[in-house]
Formats: sequence, C-alpha cells, structure tokens
Amino acid sequence: MPSTANVVPTTYPPAAIDQAIAAIQFDAQGLVPAIAQQHDSGEILMMAWMDRDAVAETMRTGRVCYWSRSRKAPWRKGDTSGHIQTLVDLRIDCDGDTLLVLVDQTGVACHTGRHNCFFRAIRDGALETIAPVMVDMDKLGKDQG
Repeated sequence: MPSTANVVPTTYPPAAIDQAIAAIQFDAQGLVPAIAQQHDSGEILMMAWMDRDAVAETMRTGRVCYWSRSRKAPWRKGDTSGHIQTLVDLRIDCDGDTLLVLVDQTGVACHTGRHNCFFRAIRDGALETIAPVMVDMDKLGKDQG
C-alpha cells in the first residue's frame, strides 16, 4: 500500500486558499464533491464532500479533511483509523463544481477496509465484489476509513 513516508504534504498560502475557495461553486448545502485519487497510480480511491472550512484546512495543513454529512461535522481522514490522506495537489474542474484531490493514501481509503470505495462492478449481468477486505475496520476506531 502507498505510504506518506516519501511525500511532503502540499500546503498553500492564505491568498491561494482564498482564491481557490472563490472559484469553487458550492451547492445549496455549502458542499462540493471531492474525488480522491492516488497521485502516482491514478487509482480513484473515494468520493466525499467538502465545505469551505474543509477545503481551507486541507490546503492549509496538507492533511485531507472532508465534511461528514452524517455527523454534520468536519472529518479529518484517518484521525481514528490512521488511514491518512496526504495532499499532493488540489484541482478544481472547469465548472468549479467538483474537486479532484490528488493524495498519497496511507492504509485503506474505504470504511469497509478495502483499498478504494469502488469495489463493486457488474460482471456477467450481476453485481459482484471485485476487491478484498484488506483491514478489519471493526478492530480500529472507525472514522469512515
């Protein structure tokens, strides 16, 4: 599994953070979808939501933070599980309504204990699980991955 051992977190100065936030089209709930992608392999790891504060914290600290809709609170990836996402690059799409967060993933990205959240696919006309559980998340403090 990738590790943050050789990746220096990317951080941004306040003016760049303000400029990025101004370019993002947050929805009516103040959220924007954020797709997390492993920076070196291109693997899509997960999709989550960010609010303005999560974007700012991510850019300021280099540690990816999301907004948990279920908890209605910030969710710093890996706080209880240790499965951290280190920011490599933050990109805003052409319409400003979706983020691509290039990360270096330590551990697994999915709360099911799989490396990524996209572990189901249609095979021979049926939904099939195509990736194994790598970590028993029940033995860790769950933080949704």
